[in-house]
Amino acid sequence: MNIIIAFLALLIVVAVAALIYKYNIFNRRELPLMVVLVATLAYFLLAIIAVIAGELAGSNAVIPGIGALTTIVAFFFVLAIVVIAHELGHFATAKACGVKVDEFGIGFPPRIIAVKYGETEYSLNWVPLGGFTKMAGEEDPNIERSLASKSIGKRLLVLSAGSIMNFILPFLLLTMAFMIPHDIVTGNVSVVEVVADSPAETAGIEAGDNILEINGKPINNTADISRYIQMNLGNEISILLERSDGSKDTVTVVPRWNPPPGDGSVGFSIRTDNAAIEKRSYNPWVAFQKGATEAFETMVLFKNGILSMFIDTSSTADLVGPVGIAQITGQVAQAGISPLLEWTAFFSLNLAIINLLPLPALDGGRIIFVLLEWIRRGKKVSPETEGKIHFLGFALLIMLMVAITFQDIGRIIGE
Repeated sequence: MNIIIAFLALLIVVAVAALIYKYNIFNRRELPLMVVLVATLAYFLLAIIAVIAGELAGSNAVIPGIGALTTIVAFFFVLAIVVIAHELGHFATAKACGVKVDEFGIGFPPRIIAVKYGETEYSLNWVPLGGFTKMAGEEDPNIERSLASKSIGKRLLVLSAGSIMNFILPFLLLTMAFMIPHDIVTGNVSVVEVVADSPAETAGIEAGDNILEINGKPINNTADISRYIQMNLGNEISILLERSDGSKDTVTVVPRWNPPPGDGSVGFSIRTDNAAIEKRSYNPWVAFQKGATEAFETMVLFKNGILSMFIDTSSTADLVGPVGIAQITGQVAQAGISPLLEWTAFFSLNLAIINLLPLPALDGGRIIFVLLEWIRRGKKVSPETEGKIHFLGFALLIMLMVAITFQDIGRIIGE
């Protein structure tokens, strides 16, 4: 059903695009940007409708006591930080490589205001769901100072710079998150039950054991255990236990990639006893060390998440679109600024990796064309062909996102 809805939504987008083009609101060269405008406007409206629908249905789509407005504002706050960092990467490297940048835009048109400084226009636009760096001749080397006329190395740098910035941003955000006073749940994490024939049973873990450390890292709560296990799927980990008689023992376990439903990767259920909330903050140097560690760990978690989608196809049901991201952002915002910064860092890493995927219309897709030119010893794909491929890829991505968006709305209303 979602696919049918996606096709219908795409037809509506194309119909609106045709009408706008017919009446010359956009010219042929600007047609892809116009489609972006229509699609992002649709997402913006769907996000608001979903949040309101969730509130009327009494679900958790809207944060109790904060409301729909704060959820939407938090979503756009996170999106703005991540998108601006991404586009600044493209912008700065393009300028450094001598590529003419026609426009640097925050949001998508129509424009609110634009200021020209030097050869570049800096614009603020009405649709706050992204941004763009409009460079001269992205696919046409015949245009003066165009991106396509530069060397392969420079083009690869400019095209990958957005994702590089999204990889760097989490180090700053997570450092700030650890510097800001934030709540930490601490307590004794104990094993409640061990599943038969599981790695936990094989290792000798028993109900009543307290888990003190995993791979030498102290455990404060059940979230710590879940994080370290997911980081080490398929790899051996050491677990320091405190037995019910007070003795300590170290066991080794290999968390499973695809465990039986309900068993978990290790095969035990756990809980936090005597839980207490502590407020912690760190000096800048310690915060940077902890932030860097968490940034690298988050990359590993994201890598394992992608691999899990191929190993266990049922995990694809966890995909979320703009509406789902807005819902998660709103829920995280309720917990405070430090968790919101952590979520923004995770979202930035997601955007970095997704943009490098070799799909048309994404940075990774454009990089593939540059690498193809290098393999063919300088023979380029024609600008017209490359443009059509990117436009087709963009249309397919829109279809996928529309389908996921309707899935998000159905899930939220059904909660």
